[in-house]
Amino acid sequence: MKREERRQAIMDLLVGARAVDLDDLADRFAVSRMTIHRDLDDLEQAGLLRKVRGGATIEAGTQFESDFRIRALQDGDAKTRMARAALEMVEPGMTVMVNDGSMAALLGASLTDKAPLTVITNNAAVIERLKDAPRVTLIALGGTYSAKFNGFFGVVTEDALSRLRADLAFISTPAVAGLRAFHMDDAAVRAKRAMMAAADRAVLLVNHARFGRSALHALADLGDFDAIITDAAPAPADRAAIDRAGLRLTIARD
Repeated sequence: MKREERRQAIMDLLVGARAVDLDDLADRFAVSRMTIHRDLDDLEQAGLLRKVRGGATIEAGTQFESDFRIRALQDGDAKTRMARAALEMVEPGMTVMVNDGSMAALLGASLTDKAPLTVITNNAAVIERLKDAPRVTLIALGGTYSAKFNGFFGVVTEDALSRLRADLAFISTPAVAGLRAFHMDDAAVRAKRAMMAAADRAVLLVNHARFGRSALHALADLGDFDAIITDAAPAPADRAAIDRAGLRLTIARD
């Protein structure tokens, strides 16, 4: 097996299992541990995984989030249910903001069901999906493109948002610890905060598995959101904290 084929196979395994063992990979591909080390080093350098003791993972860390292309292949059913629940909050005629992320990309593609709408987004996948959509006024935010997040960020993005106003902003996050949302990228945090400041209401989208996790940058208190949508009940301690705080939590079911 050629090097690139082996590395693609490693990523295919990670999409399904989320973590791989170095020794298992060496046995599977009949190569040395050092060869696998080099493969993992190069994939980590490309931002596709993070190395851990004895292997690698695509699970988020305090400073790591897997590449958009990987996340887009994960948790499809959960994302569909969350997008459906989020869509119920949208009414024709609204102006809606959609941030970066694979969950938000799925929601953005569904917004045509609520047309006519004005959609403001820095999410390249949403821009691609809605650019020719009938009865959708698309405002694509410029900025510096990030392949990792498949979106646009930076001063240009934030300045544009400061001049706009929306009814709803859909904000996704990879980590919630206690009663606060976190993100590992400061540029993404600034764009998300700018969207929240420019919208009458902000809705947080977060996979239930992301509760109980932290990341490098604090994004916002959960109380800053008008609603929180997740795909399943978080751990009892996390759910209890949300309930005690009187926050609105929607669990998207089939």
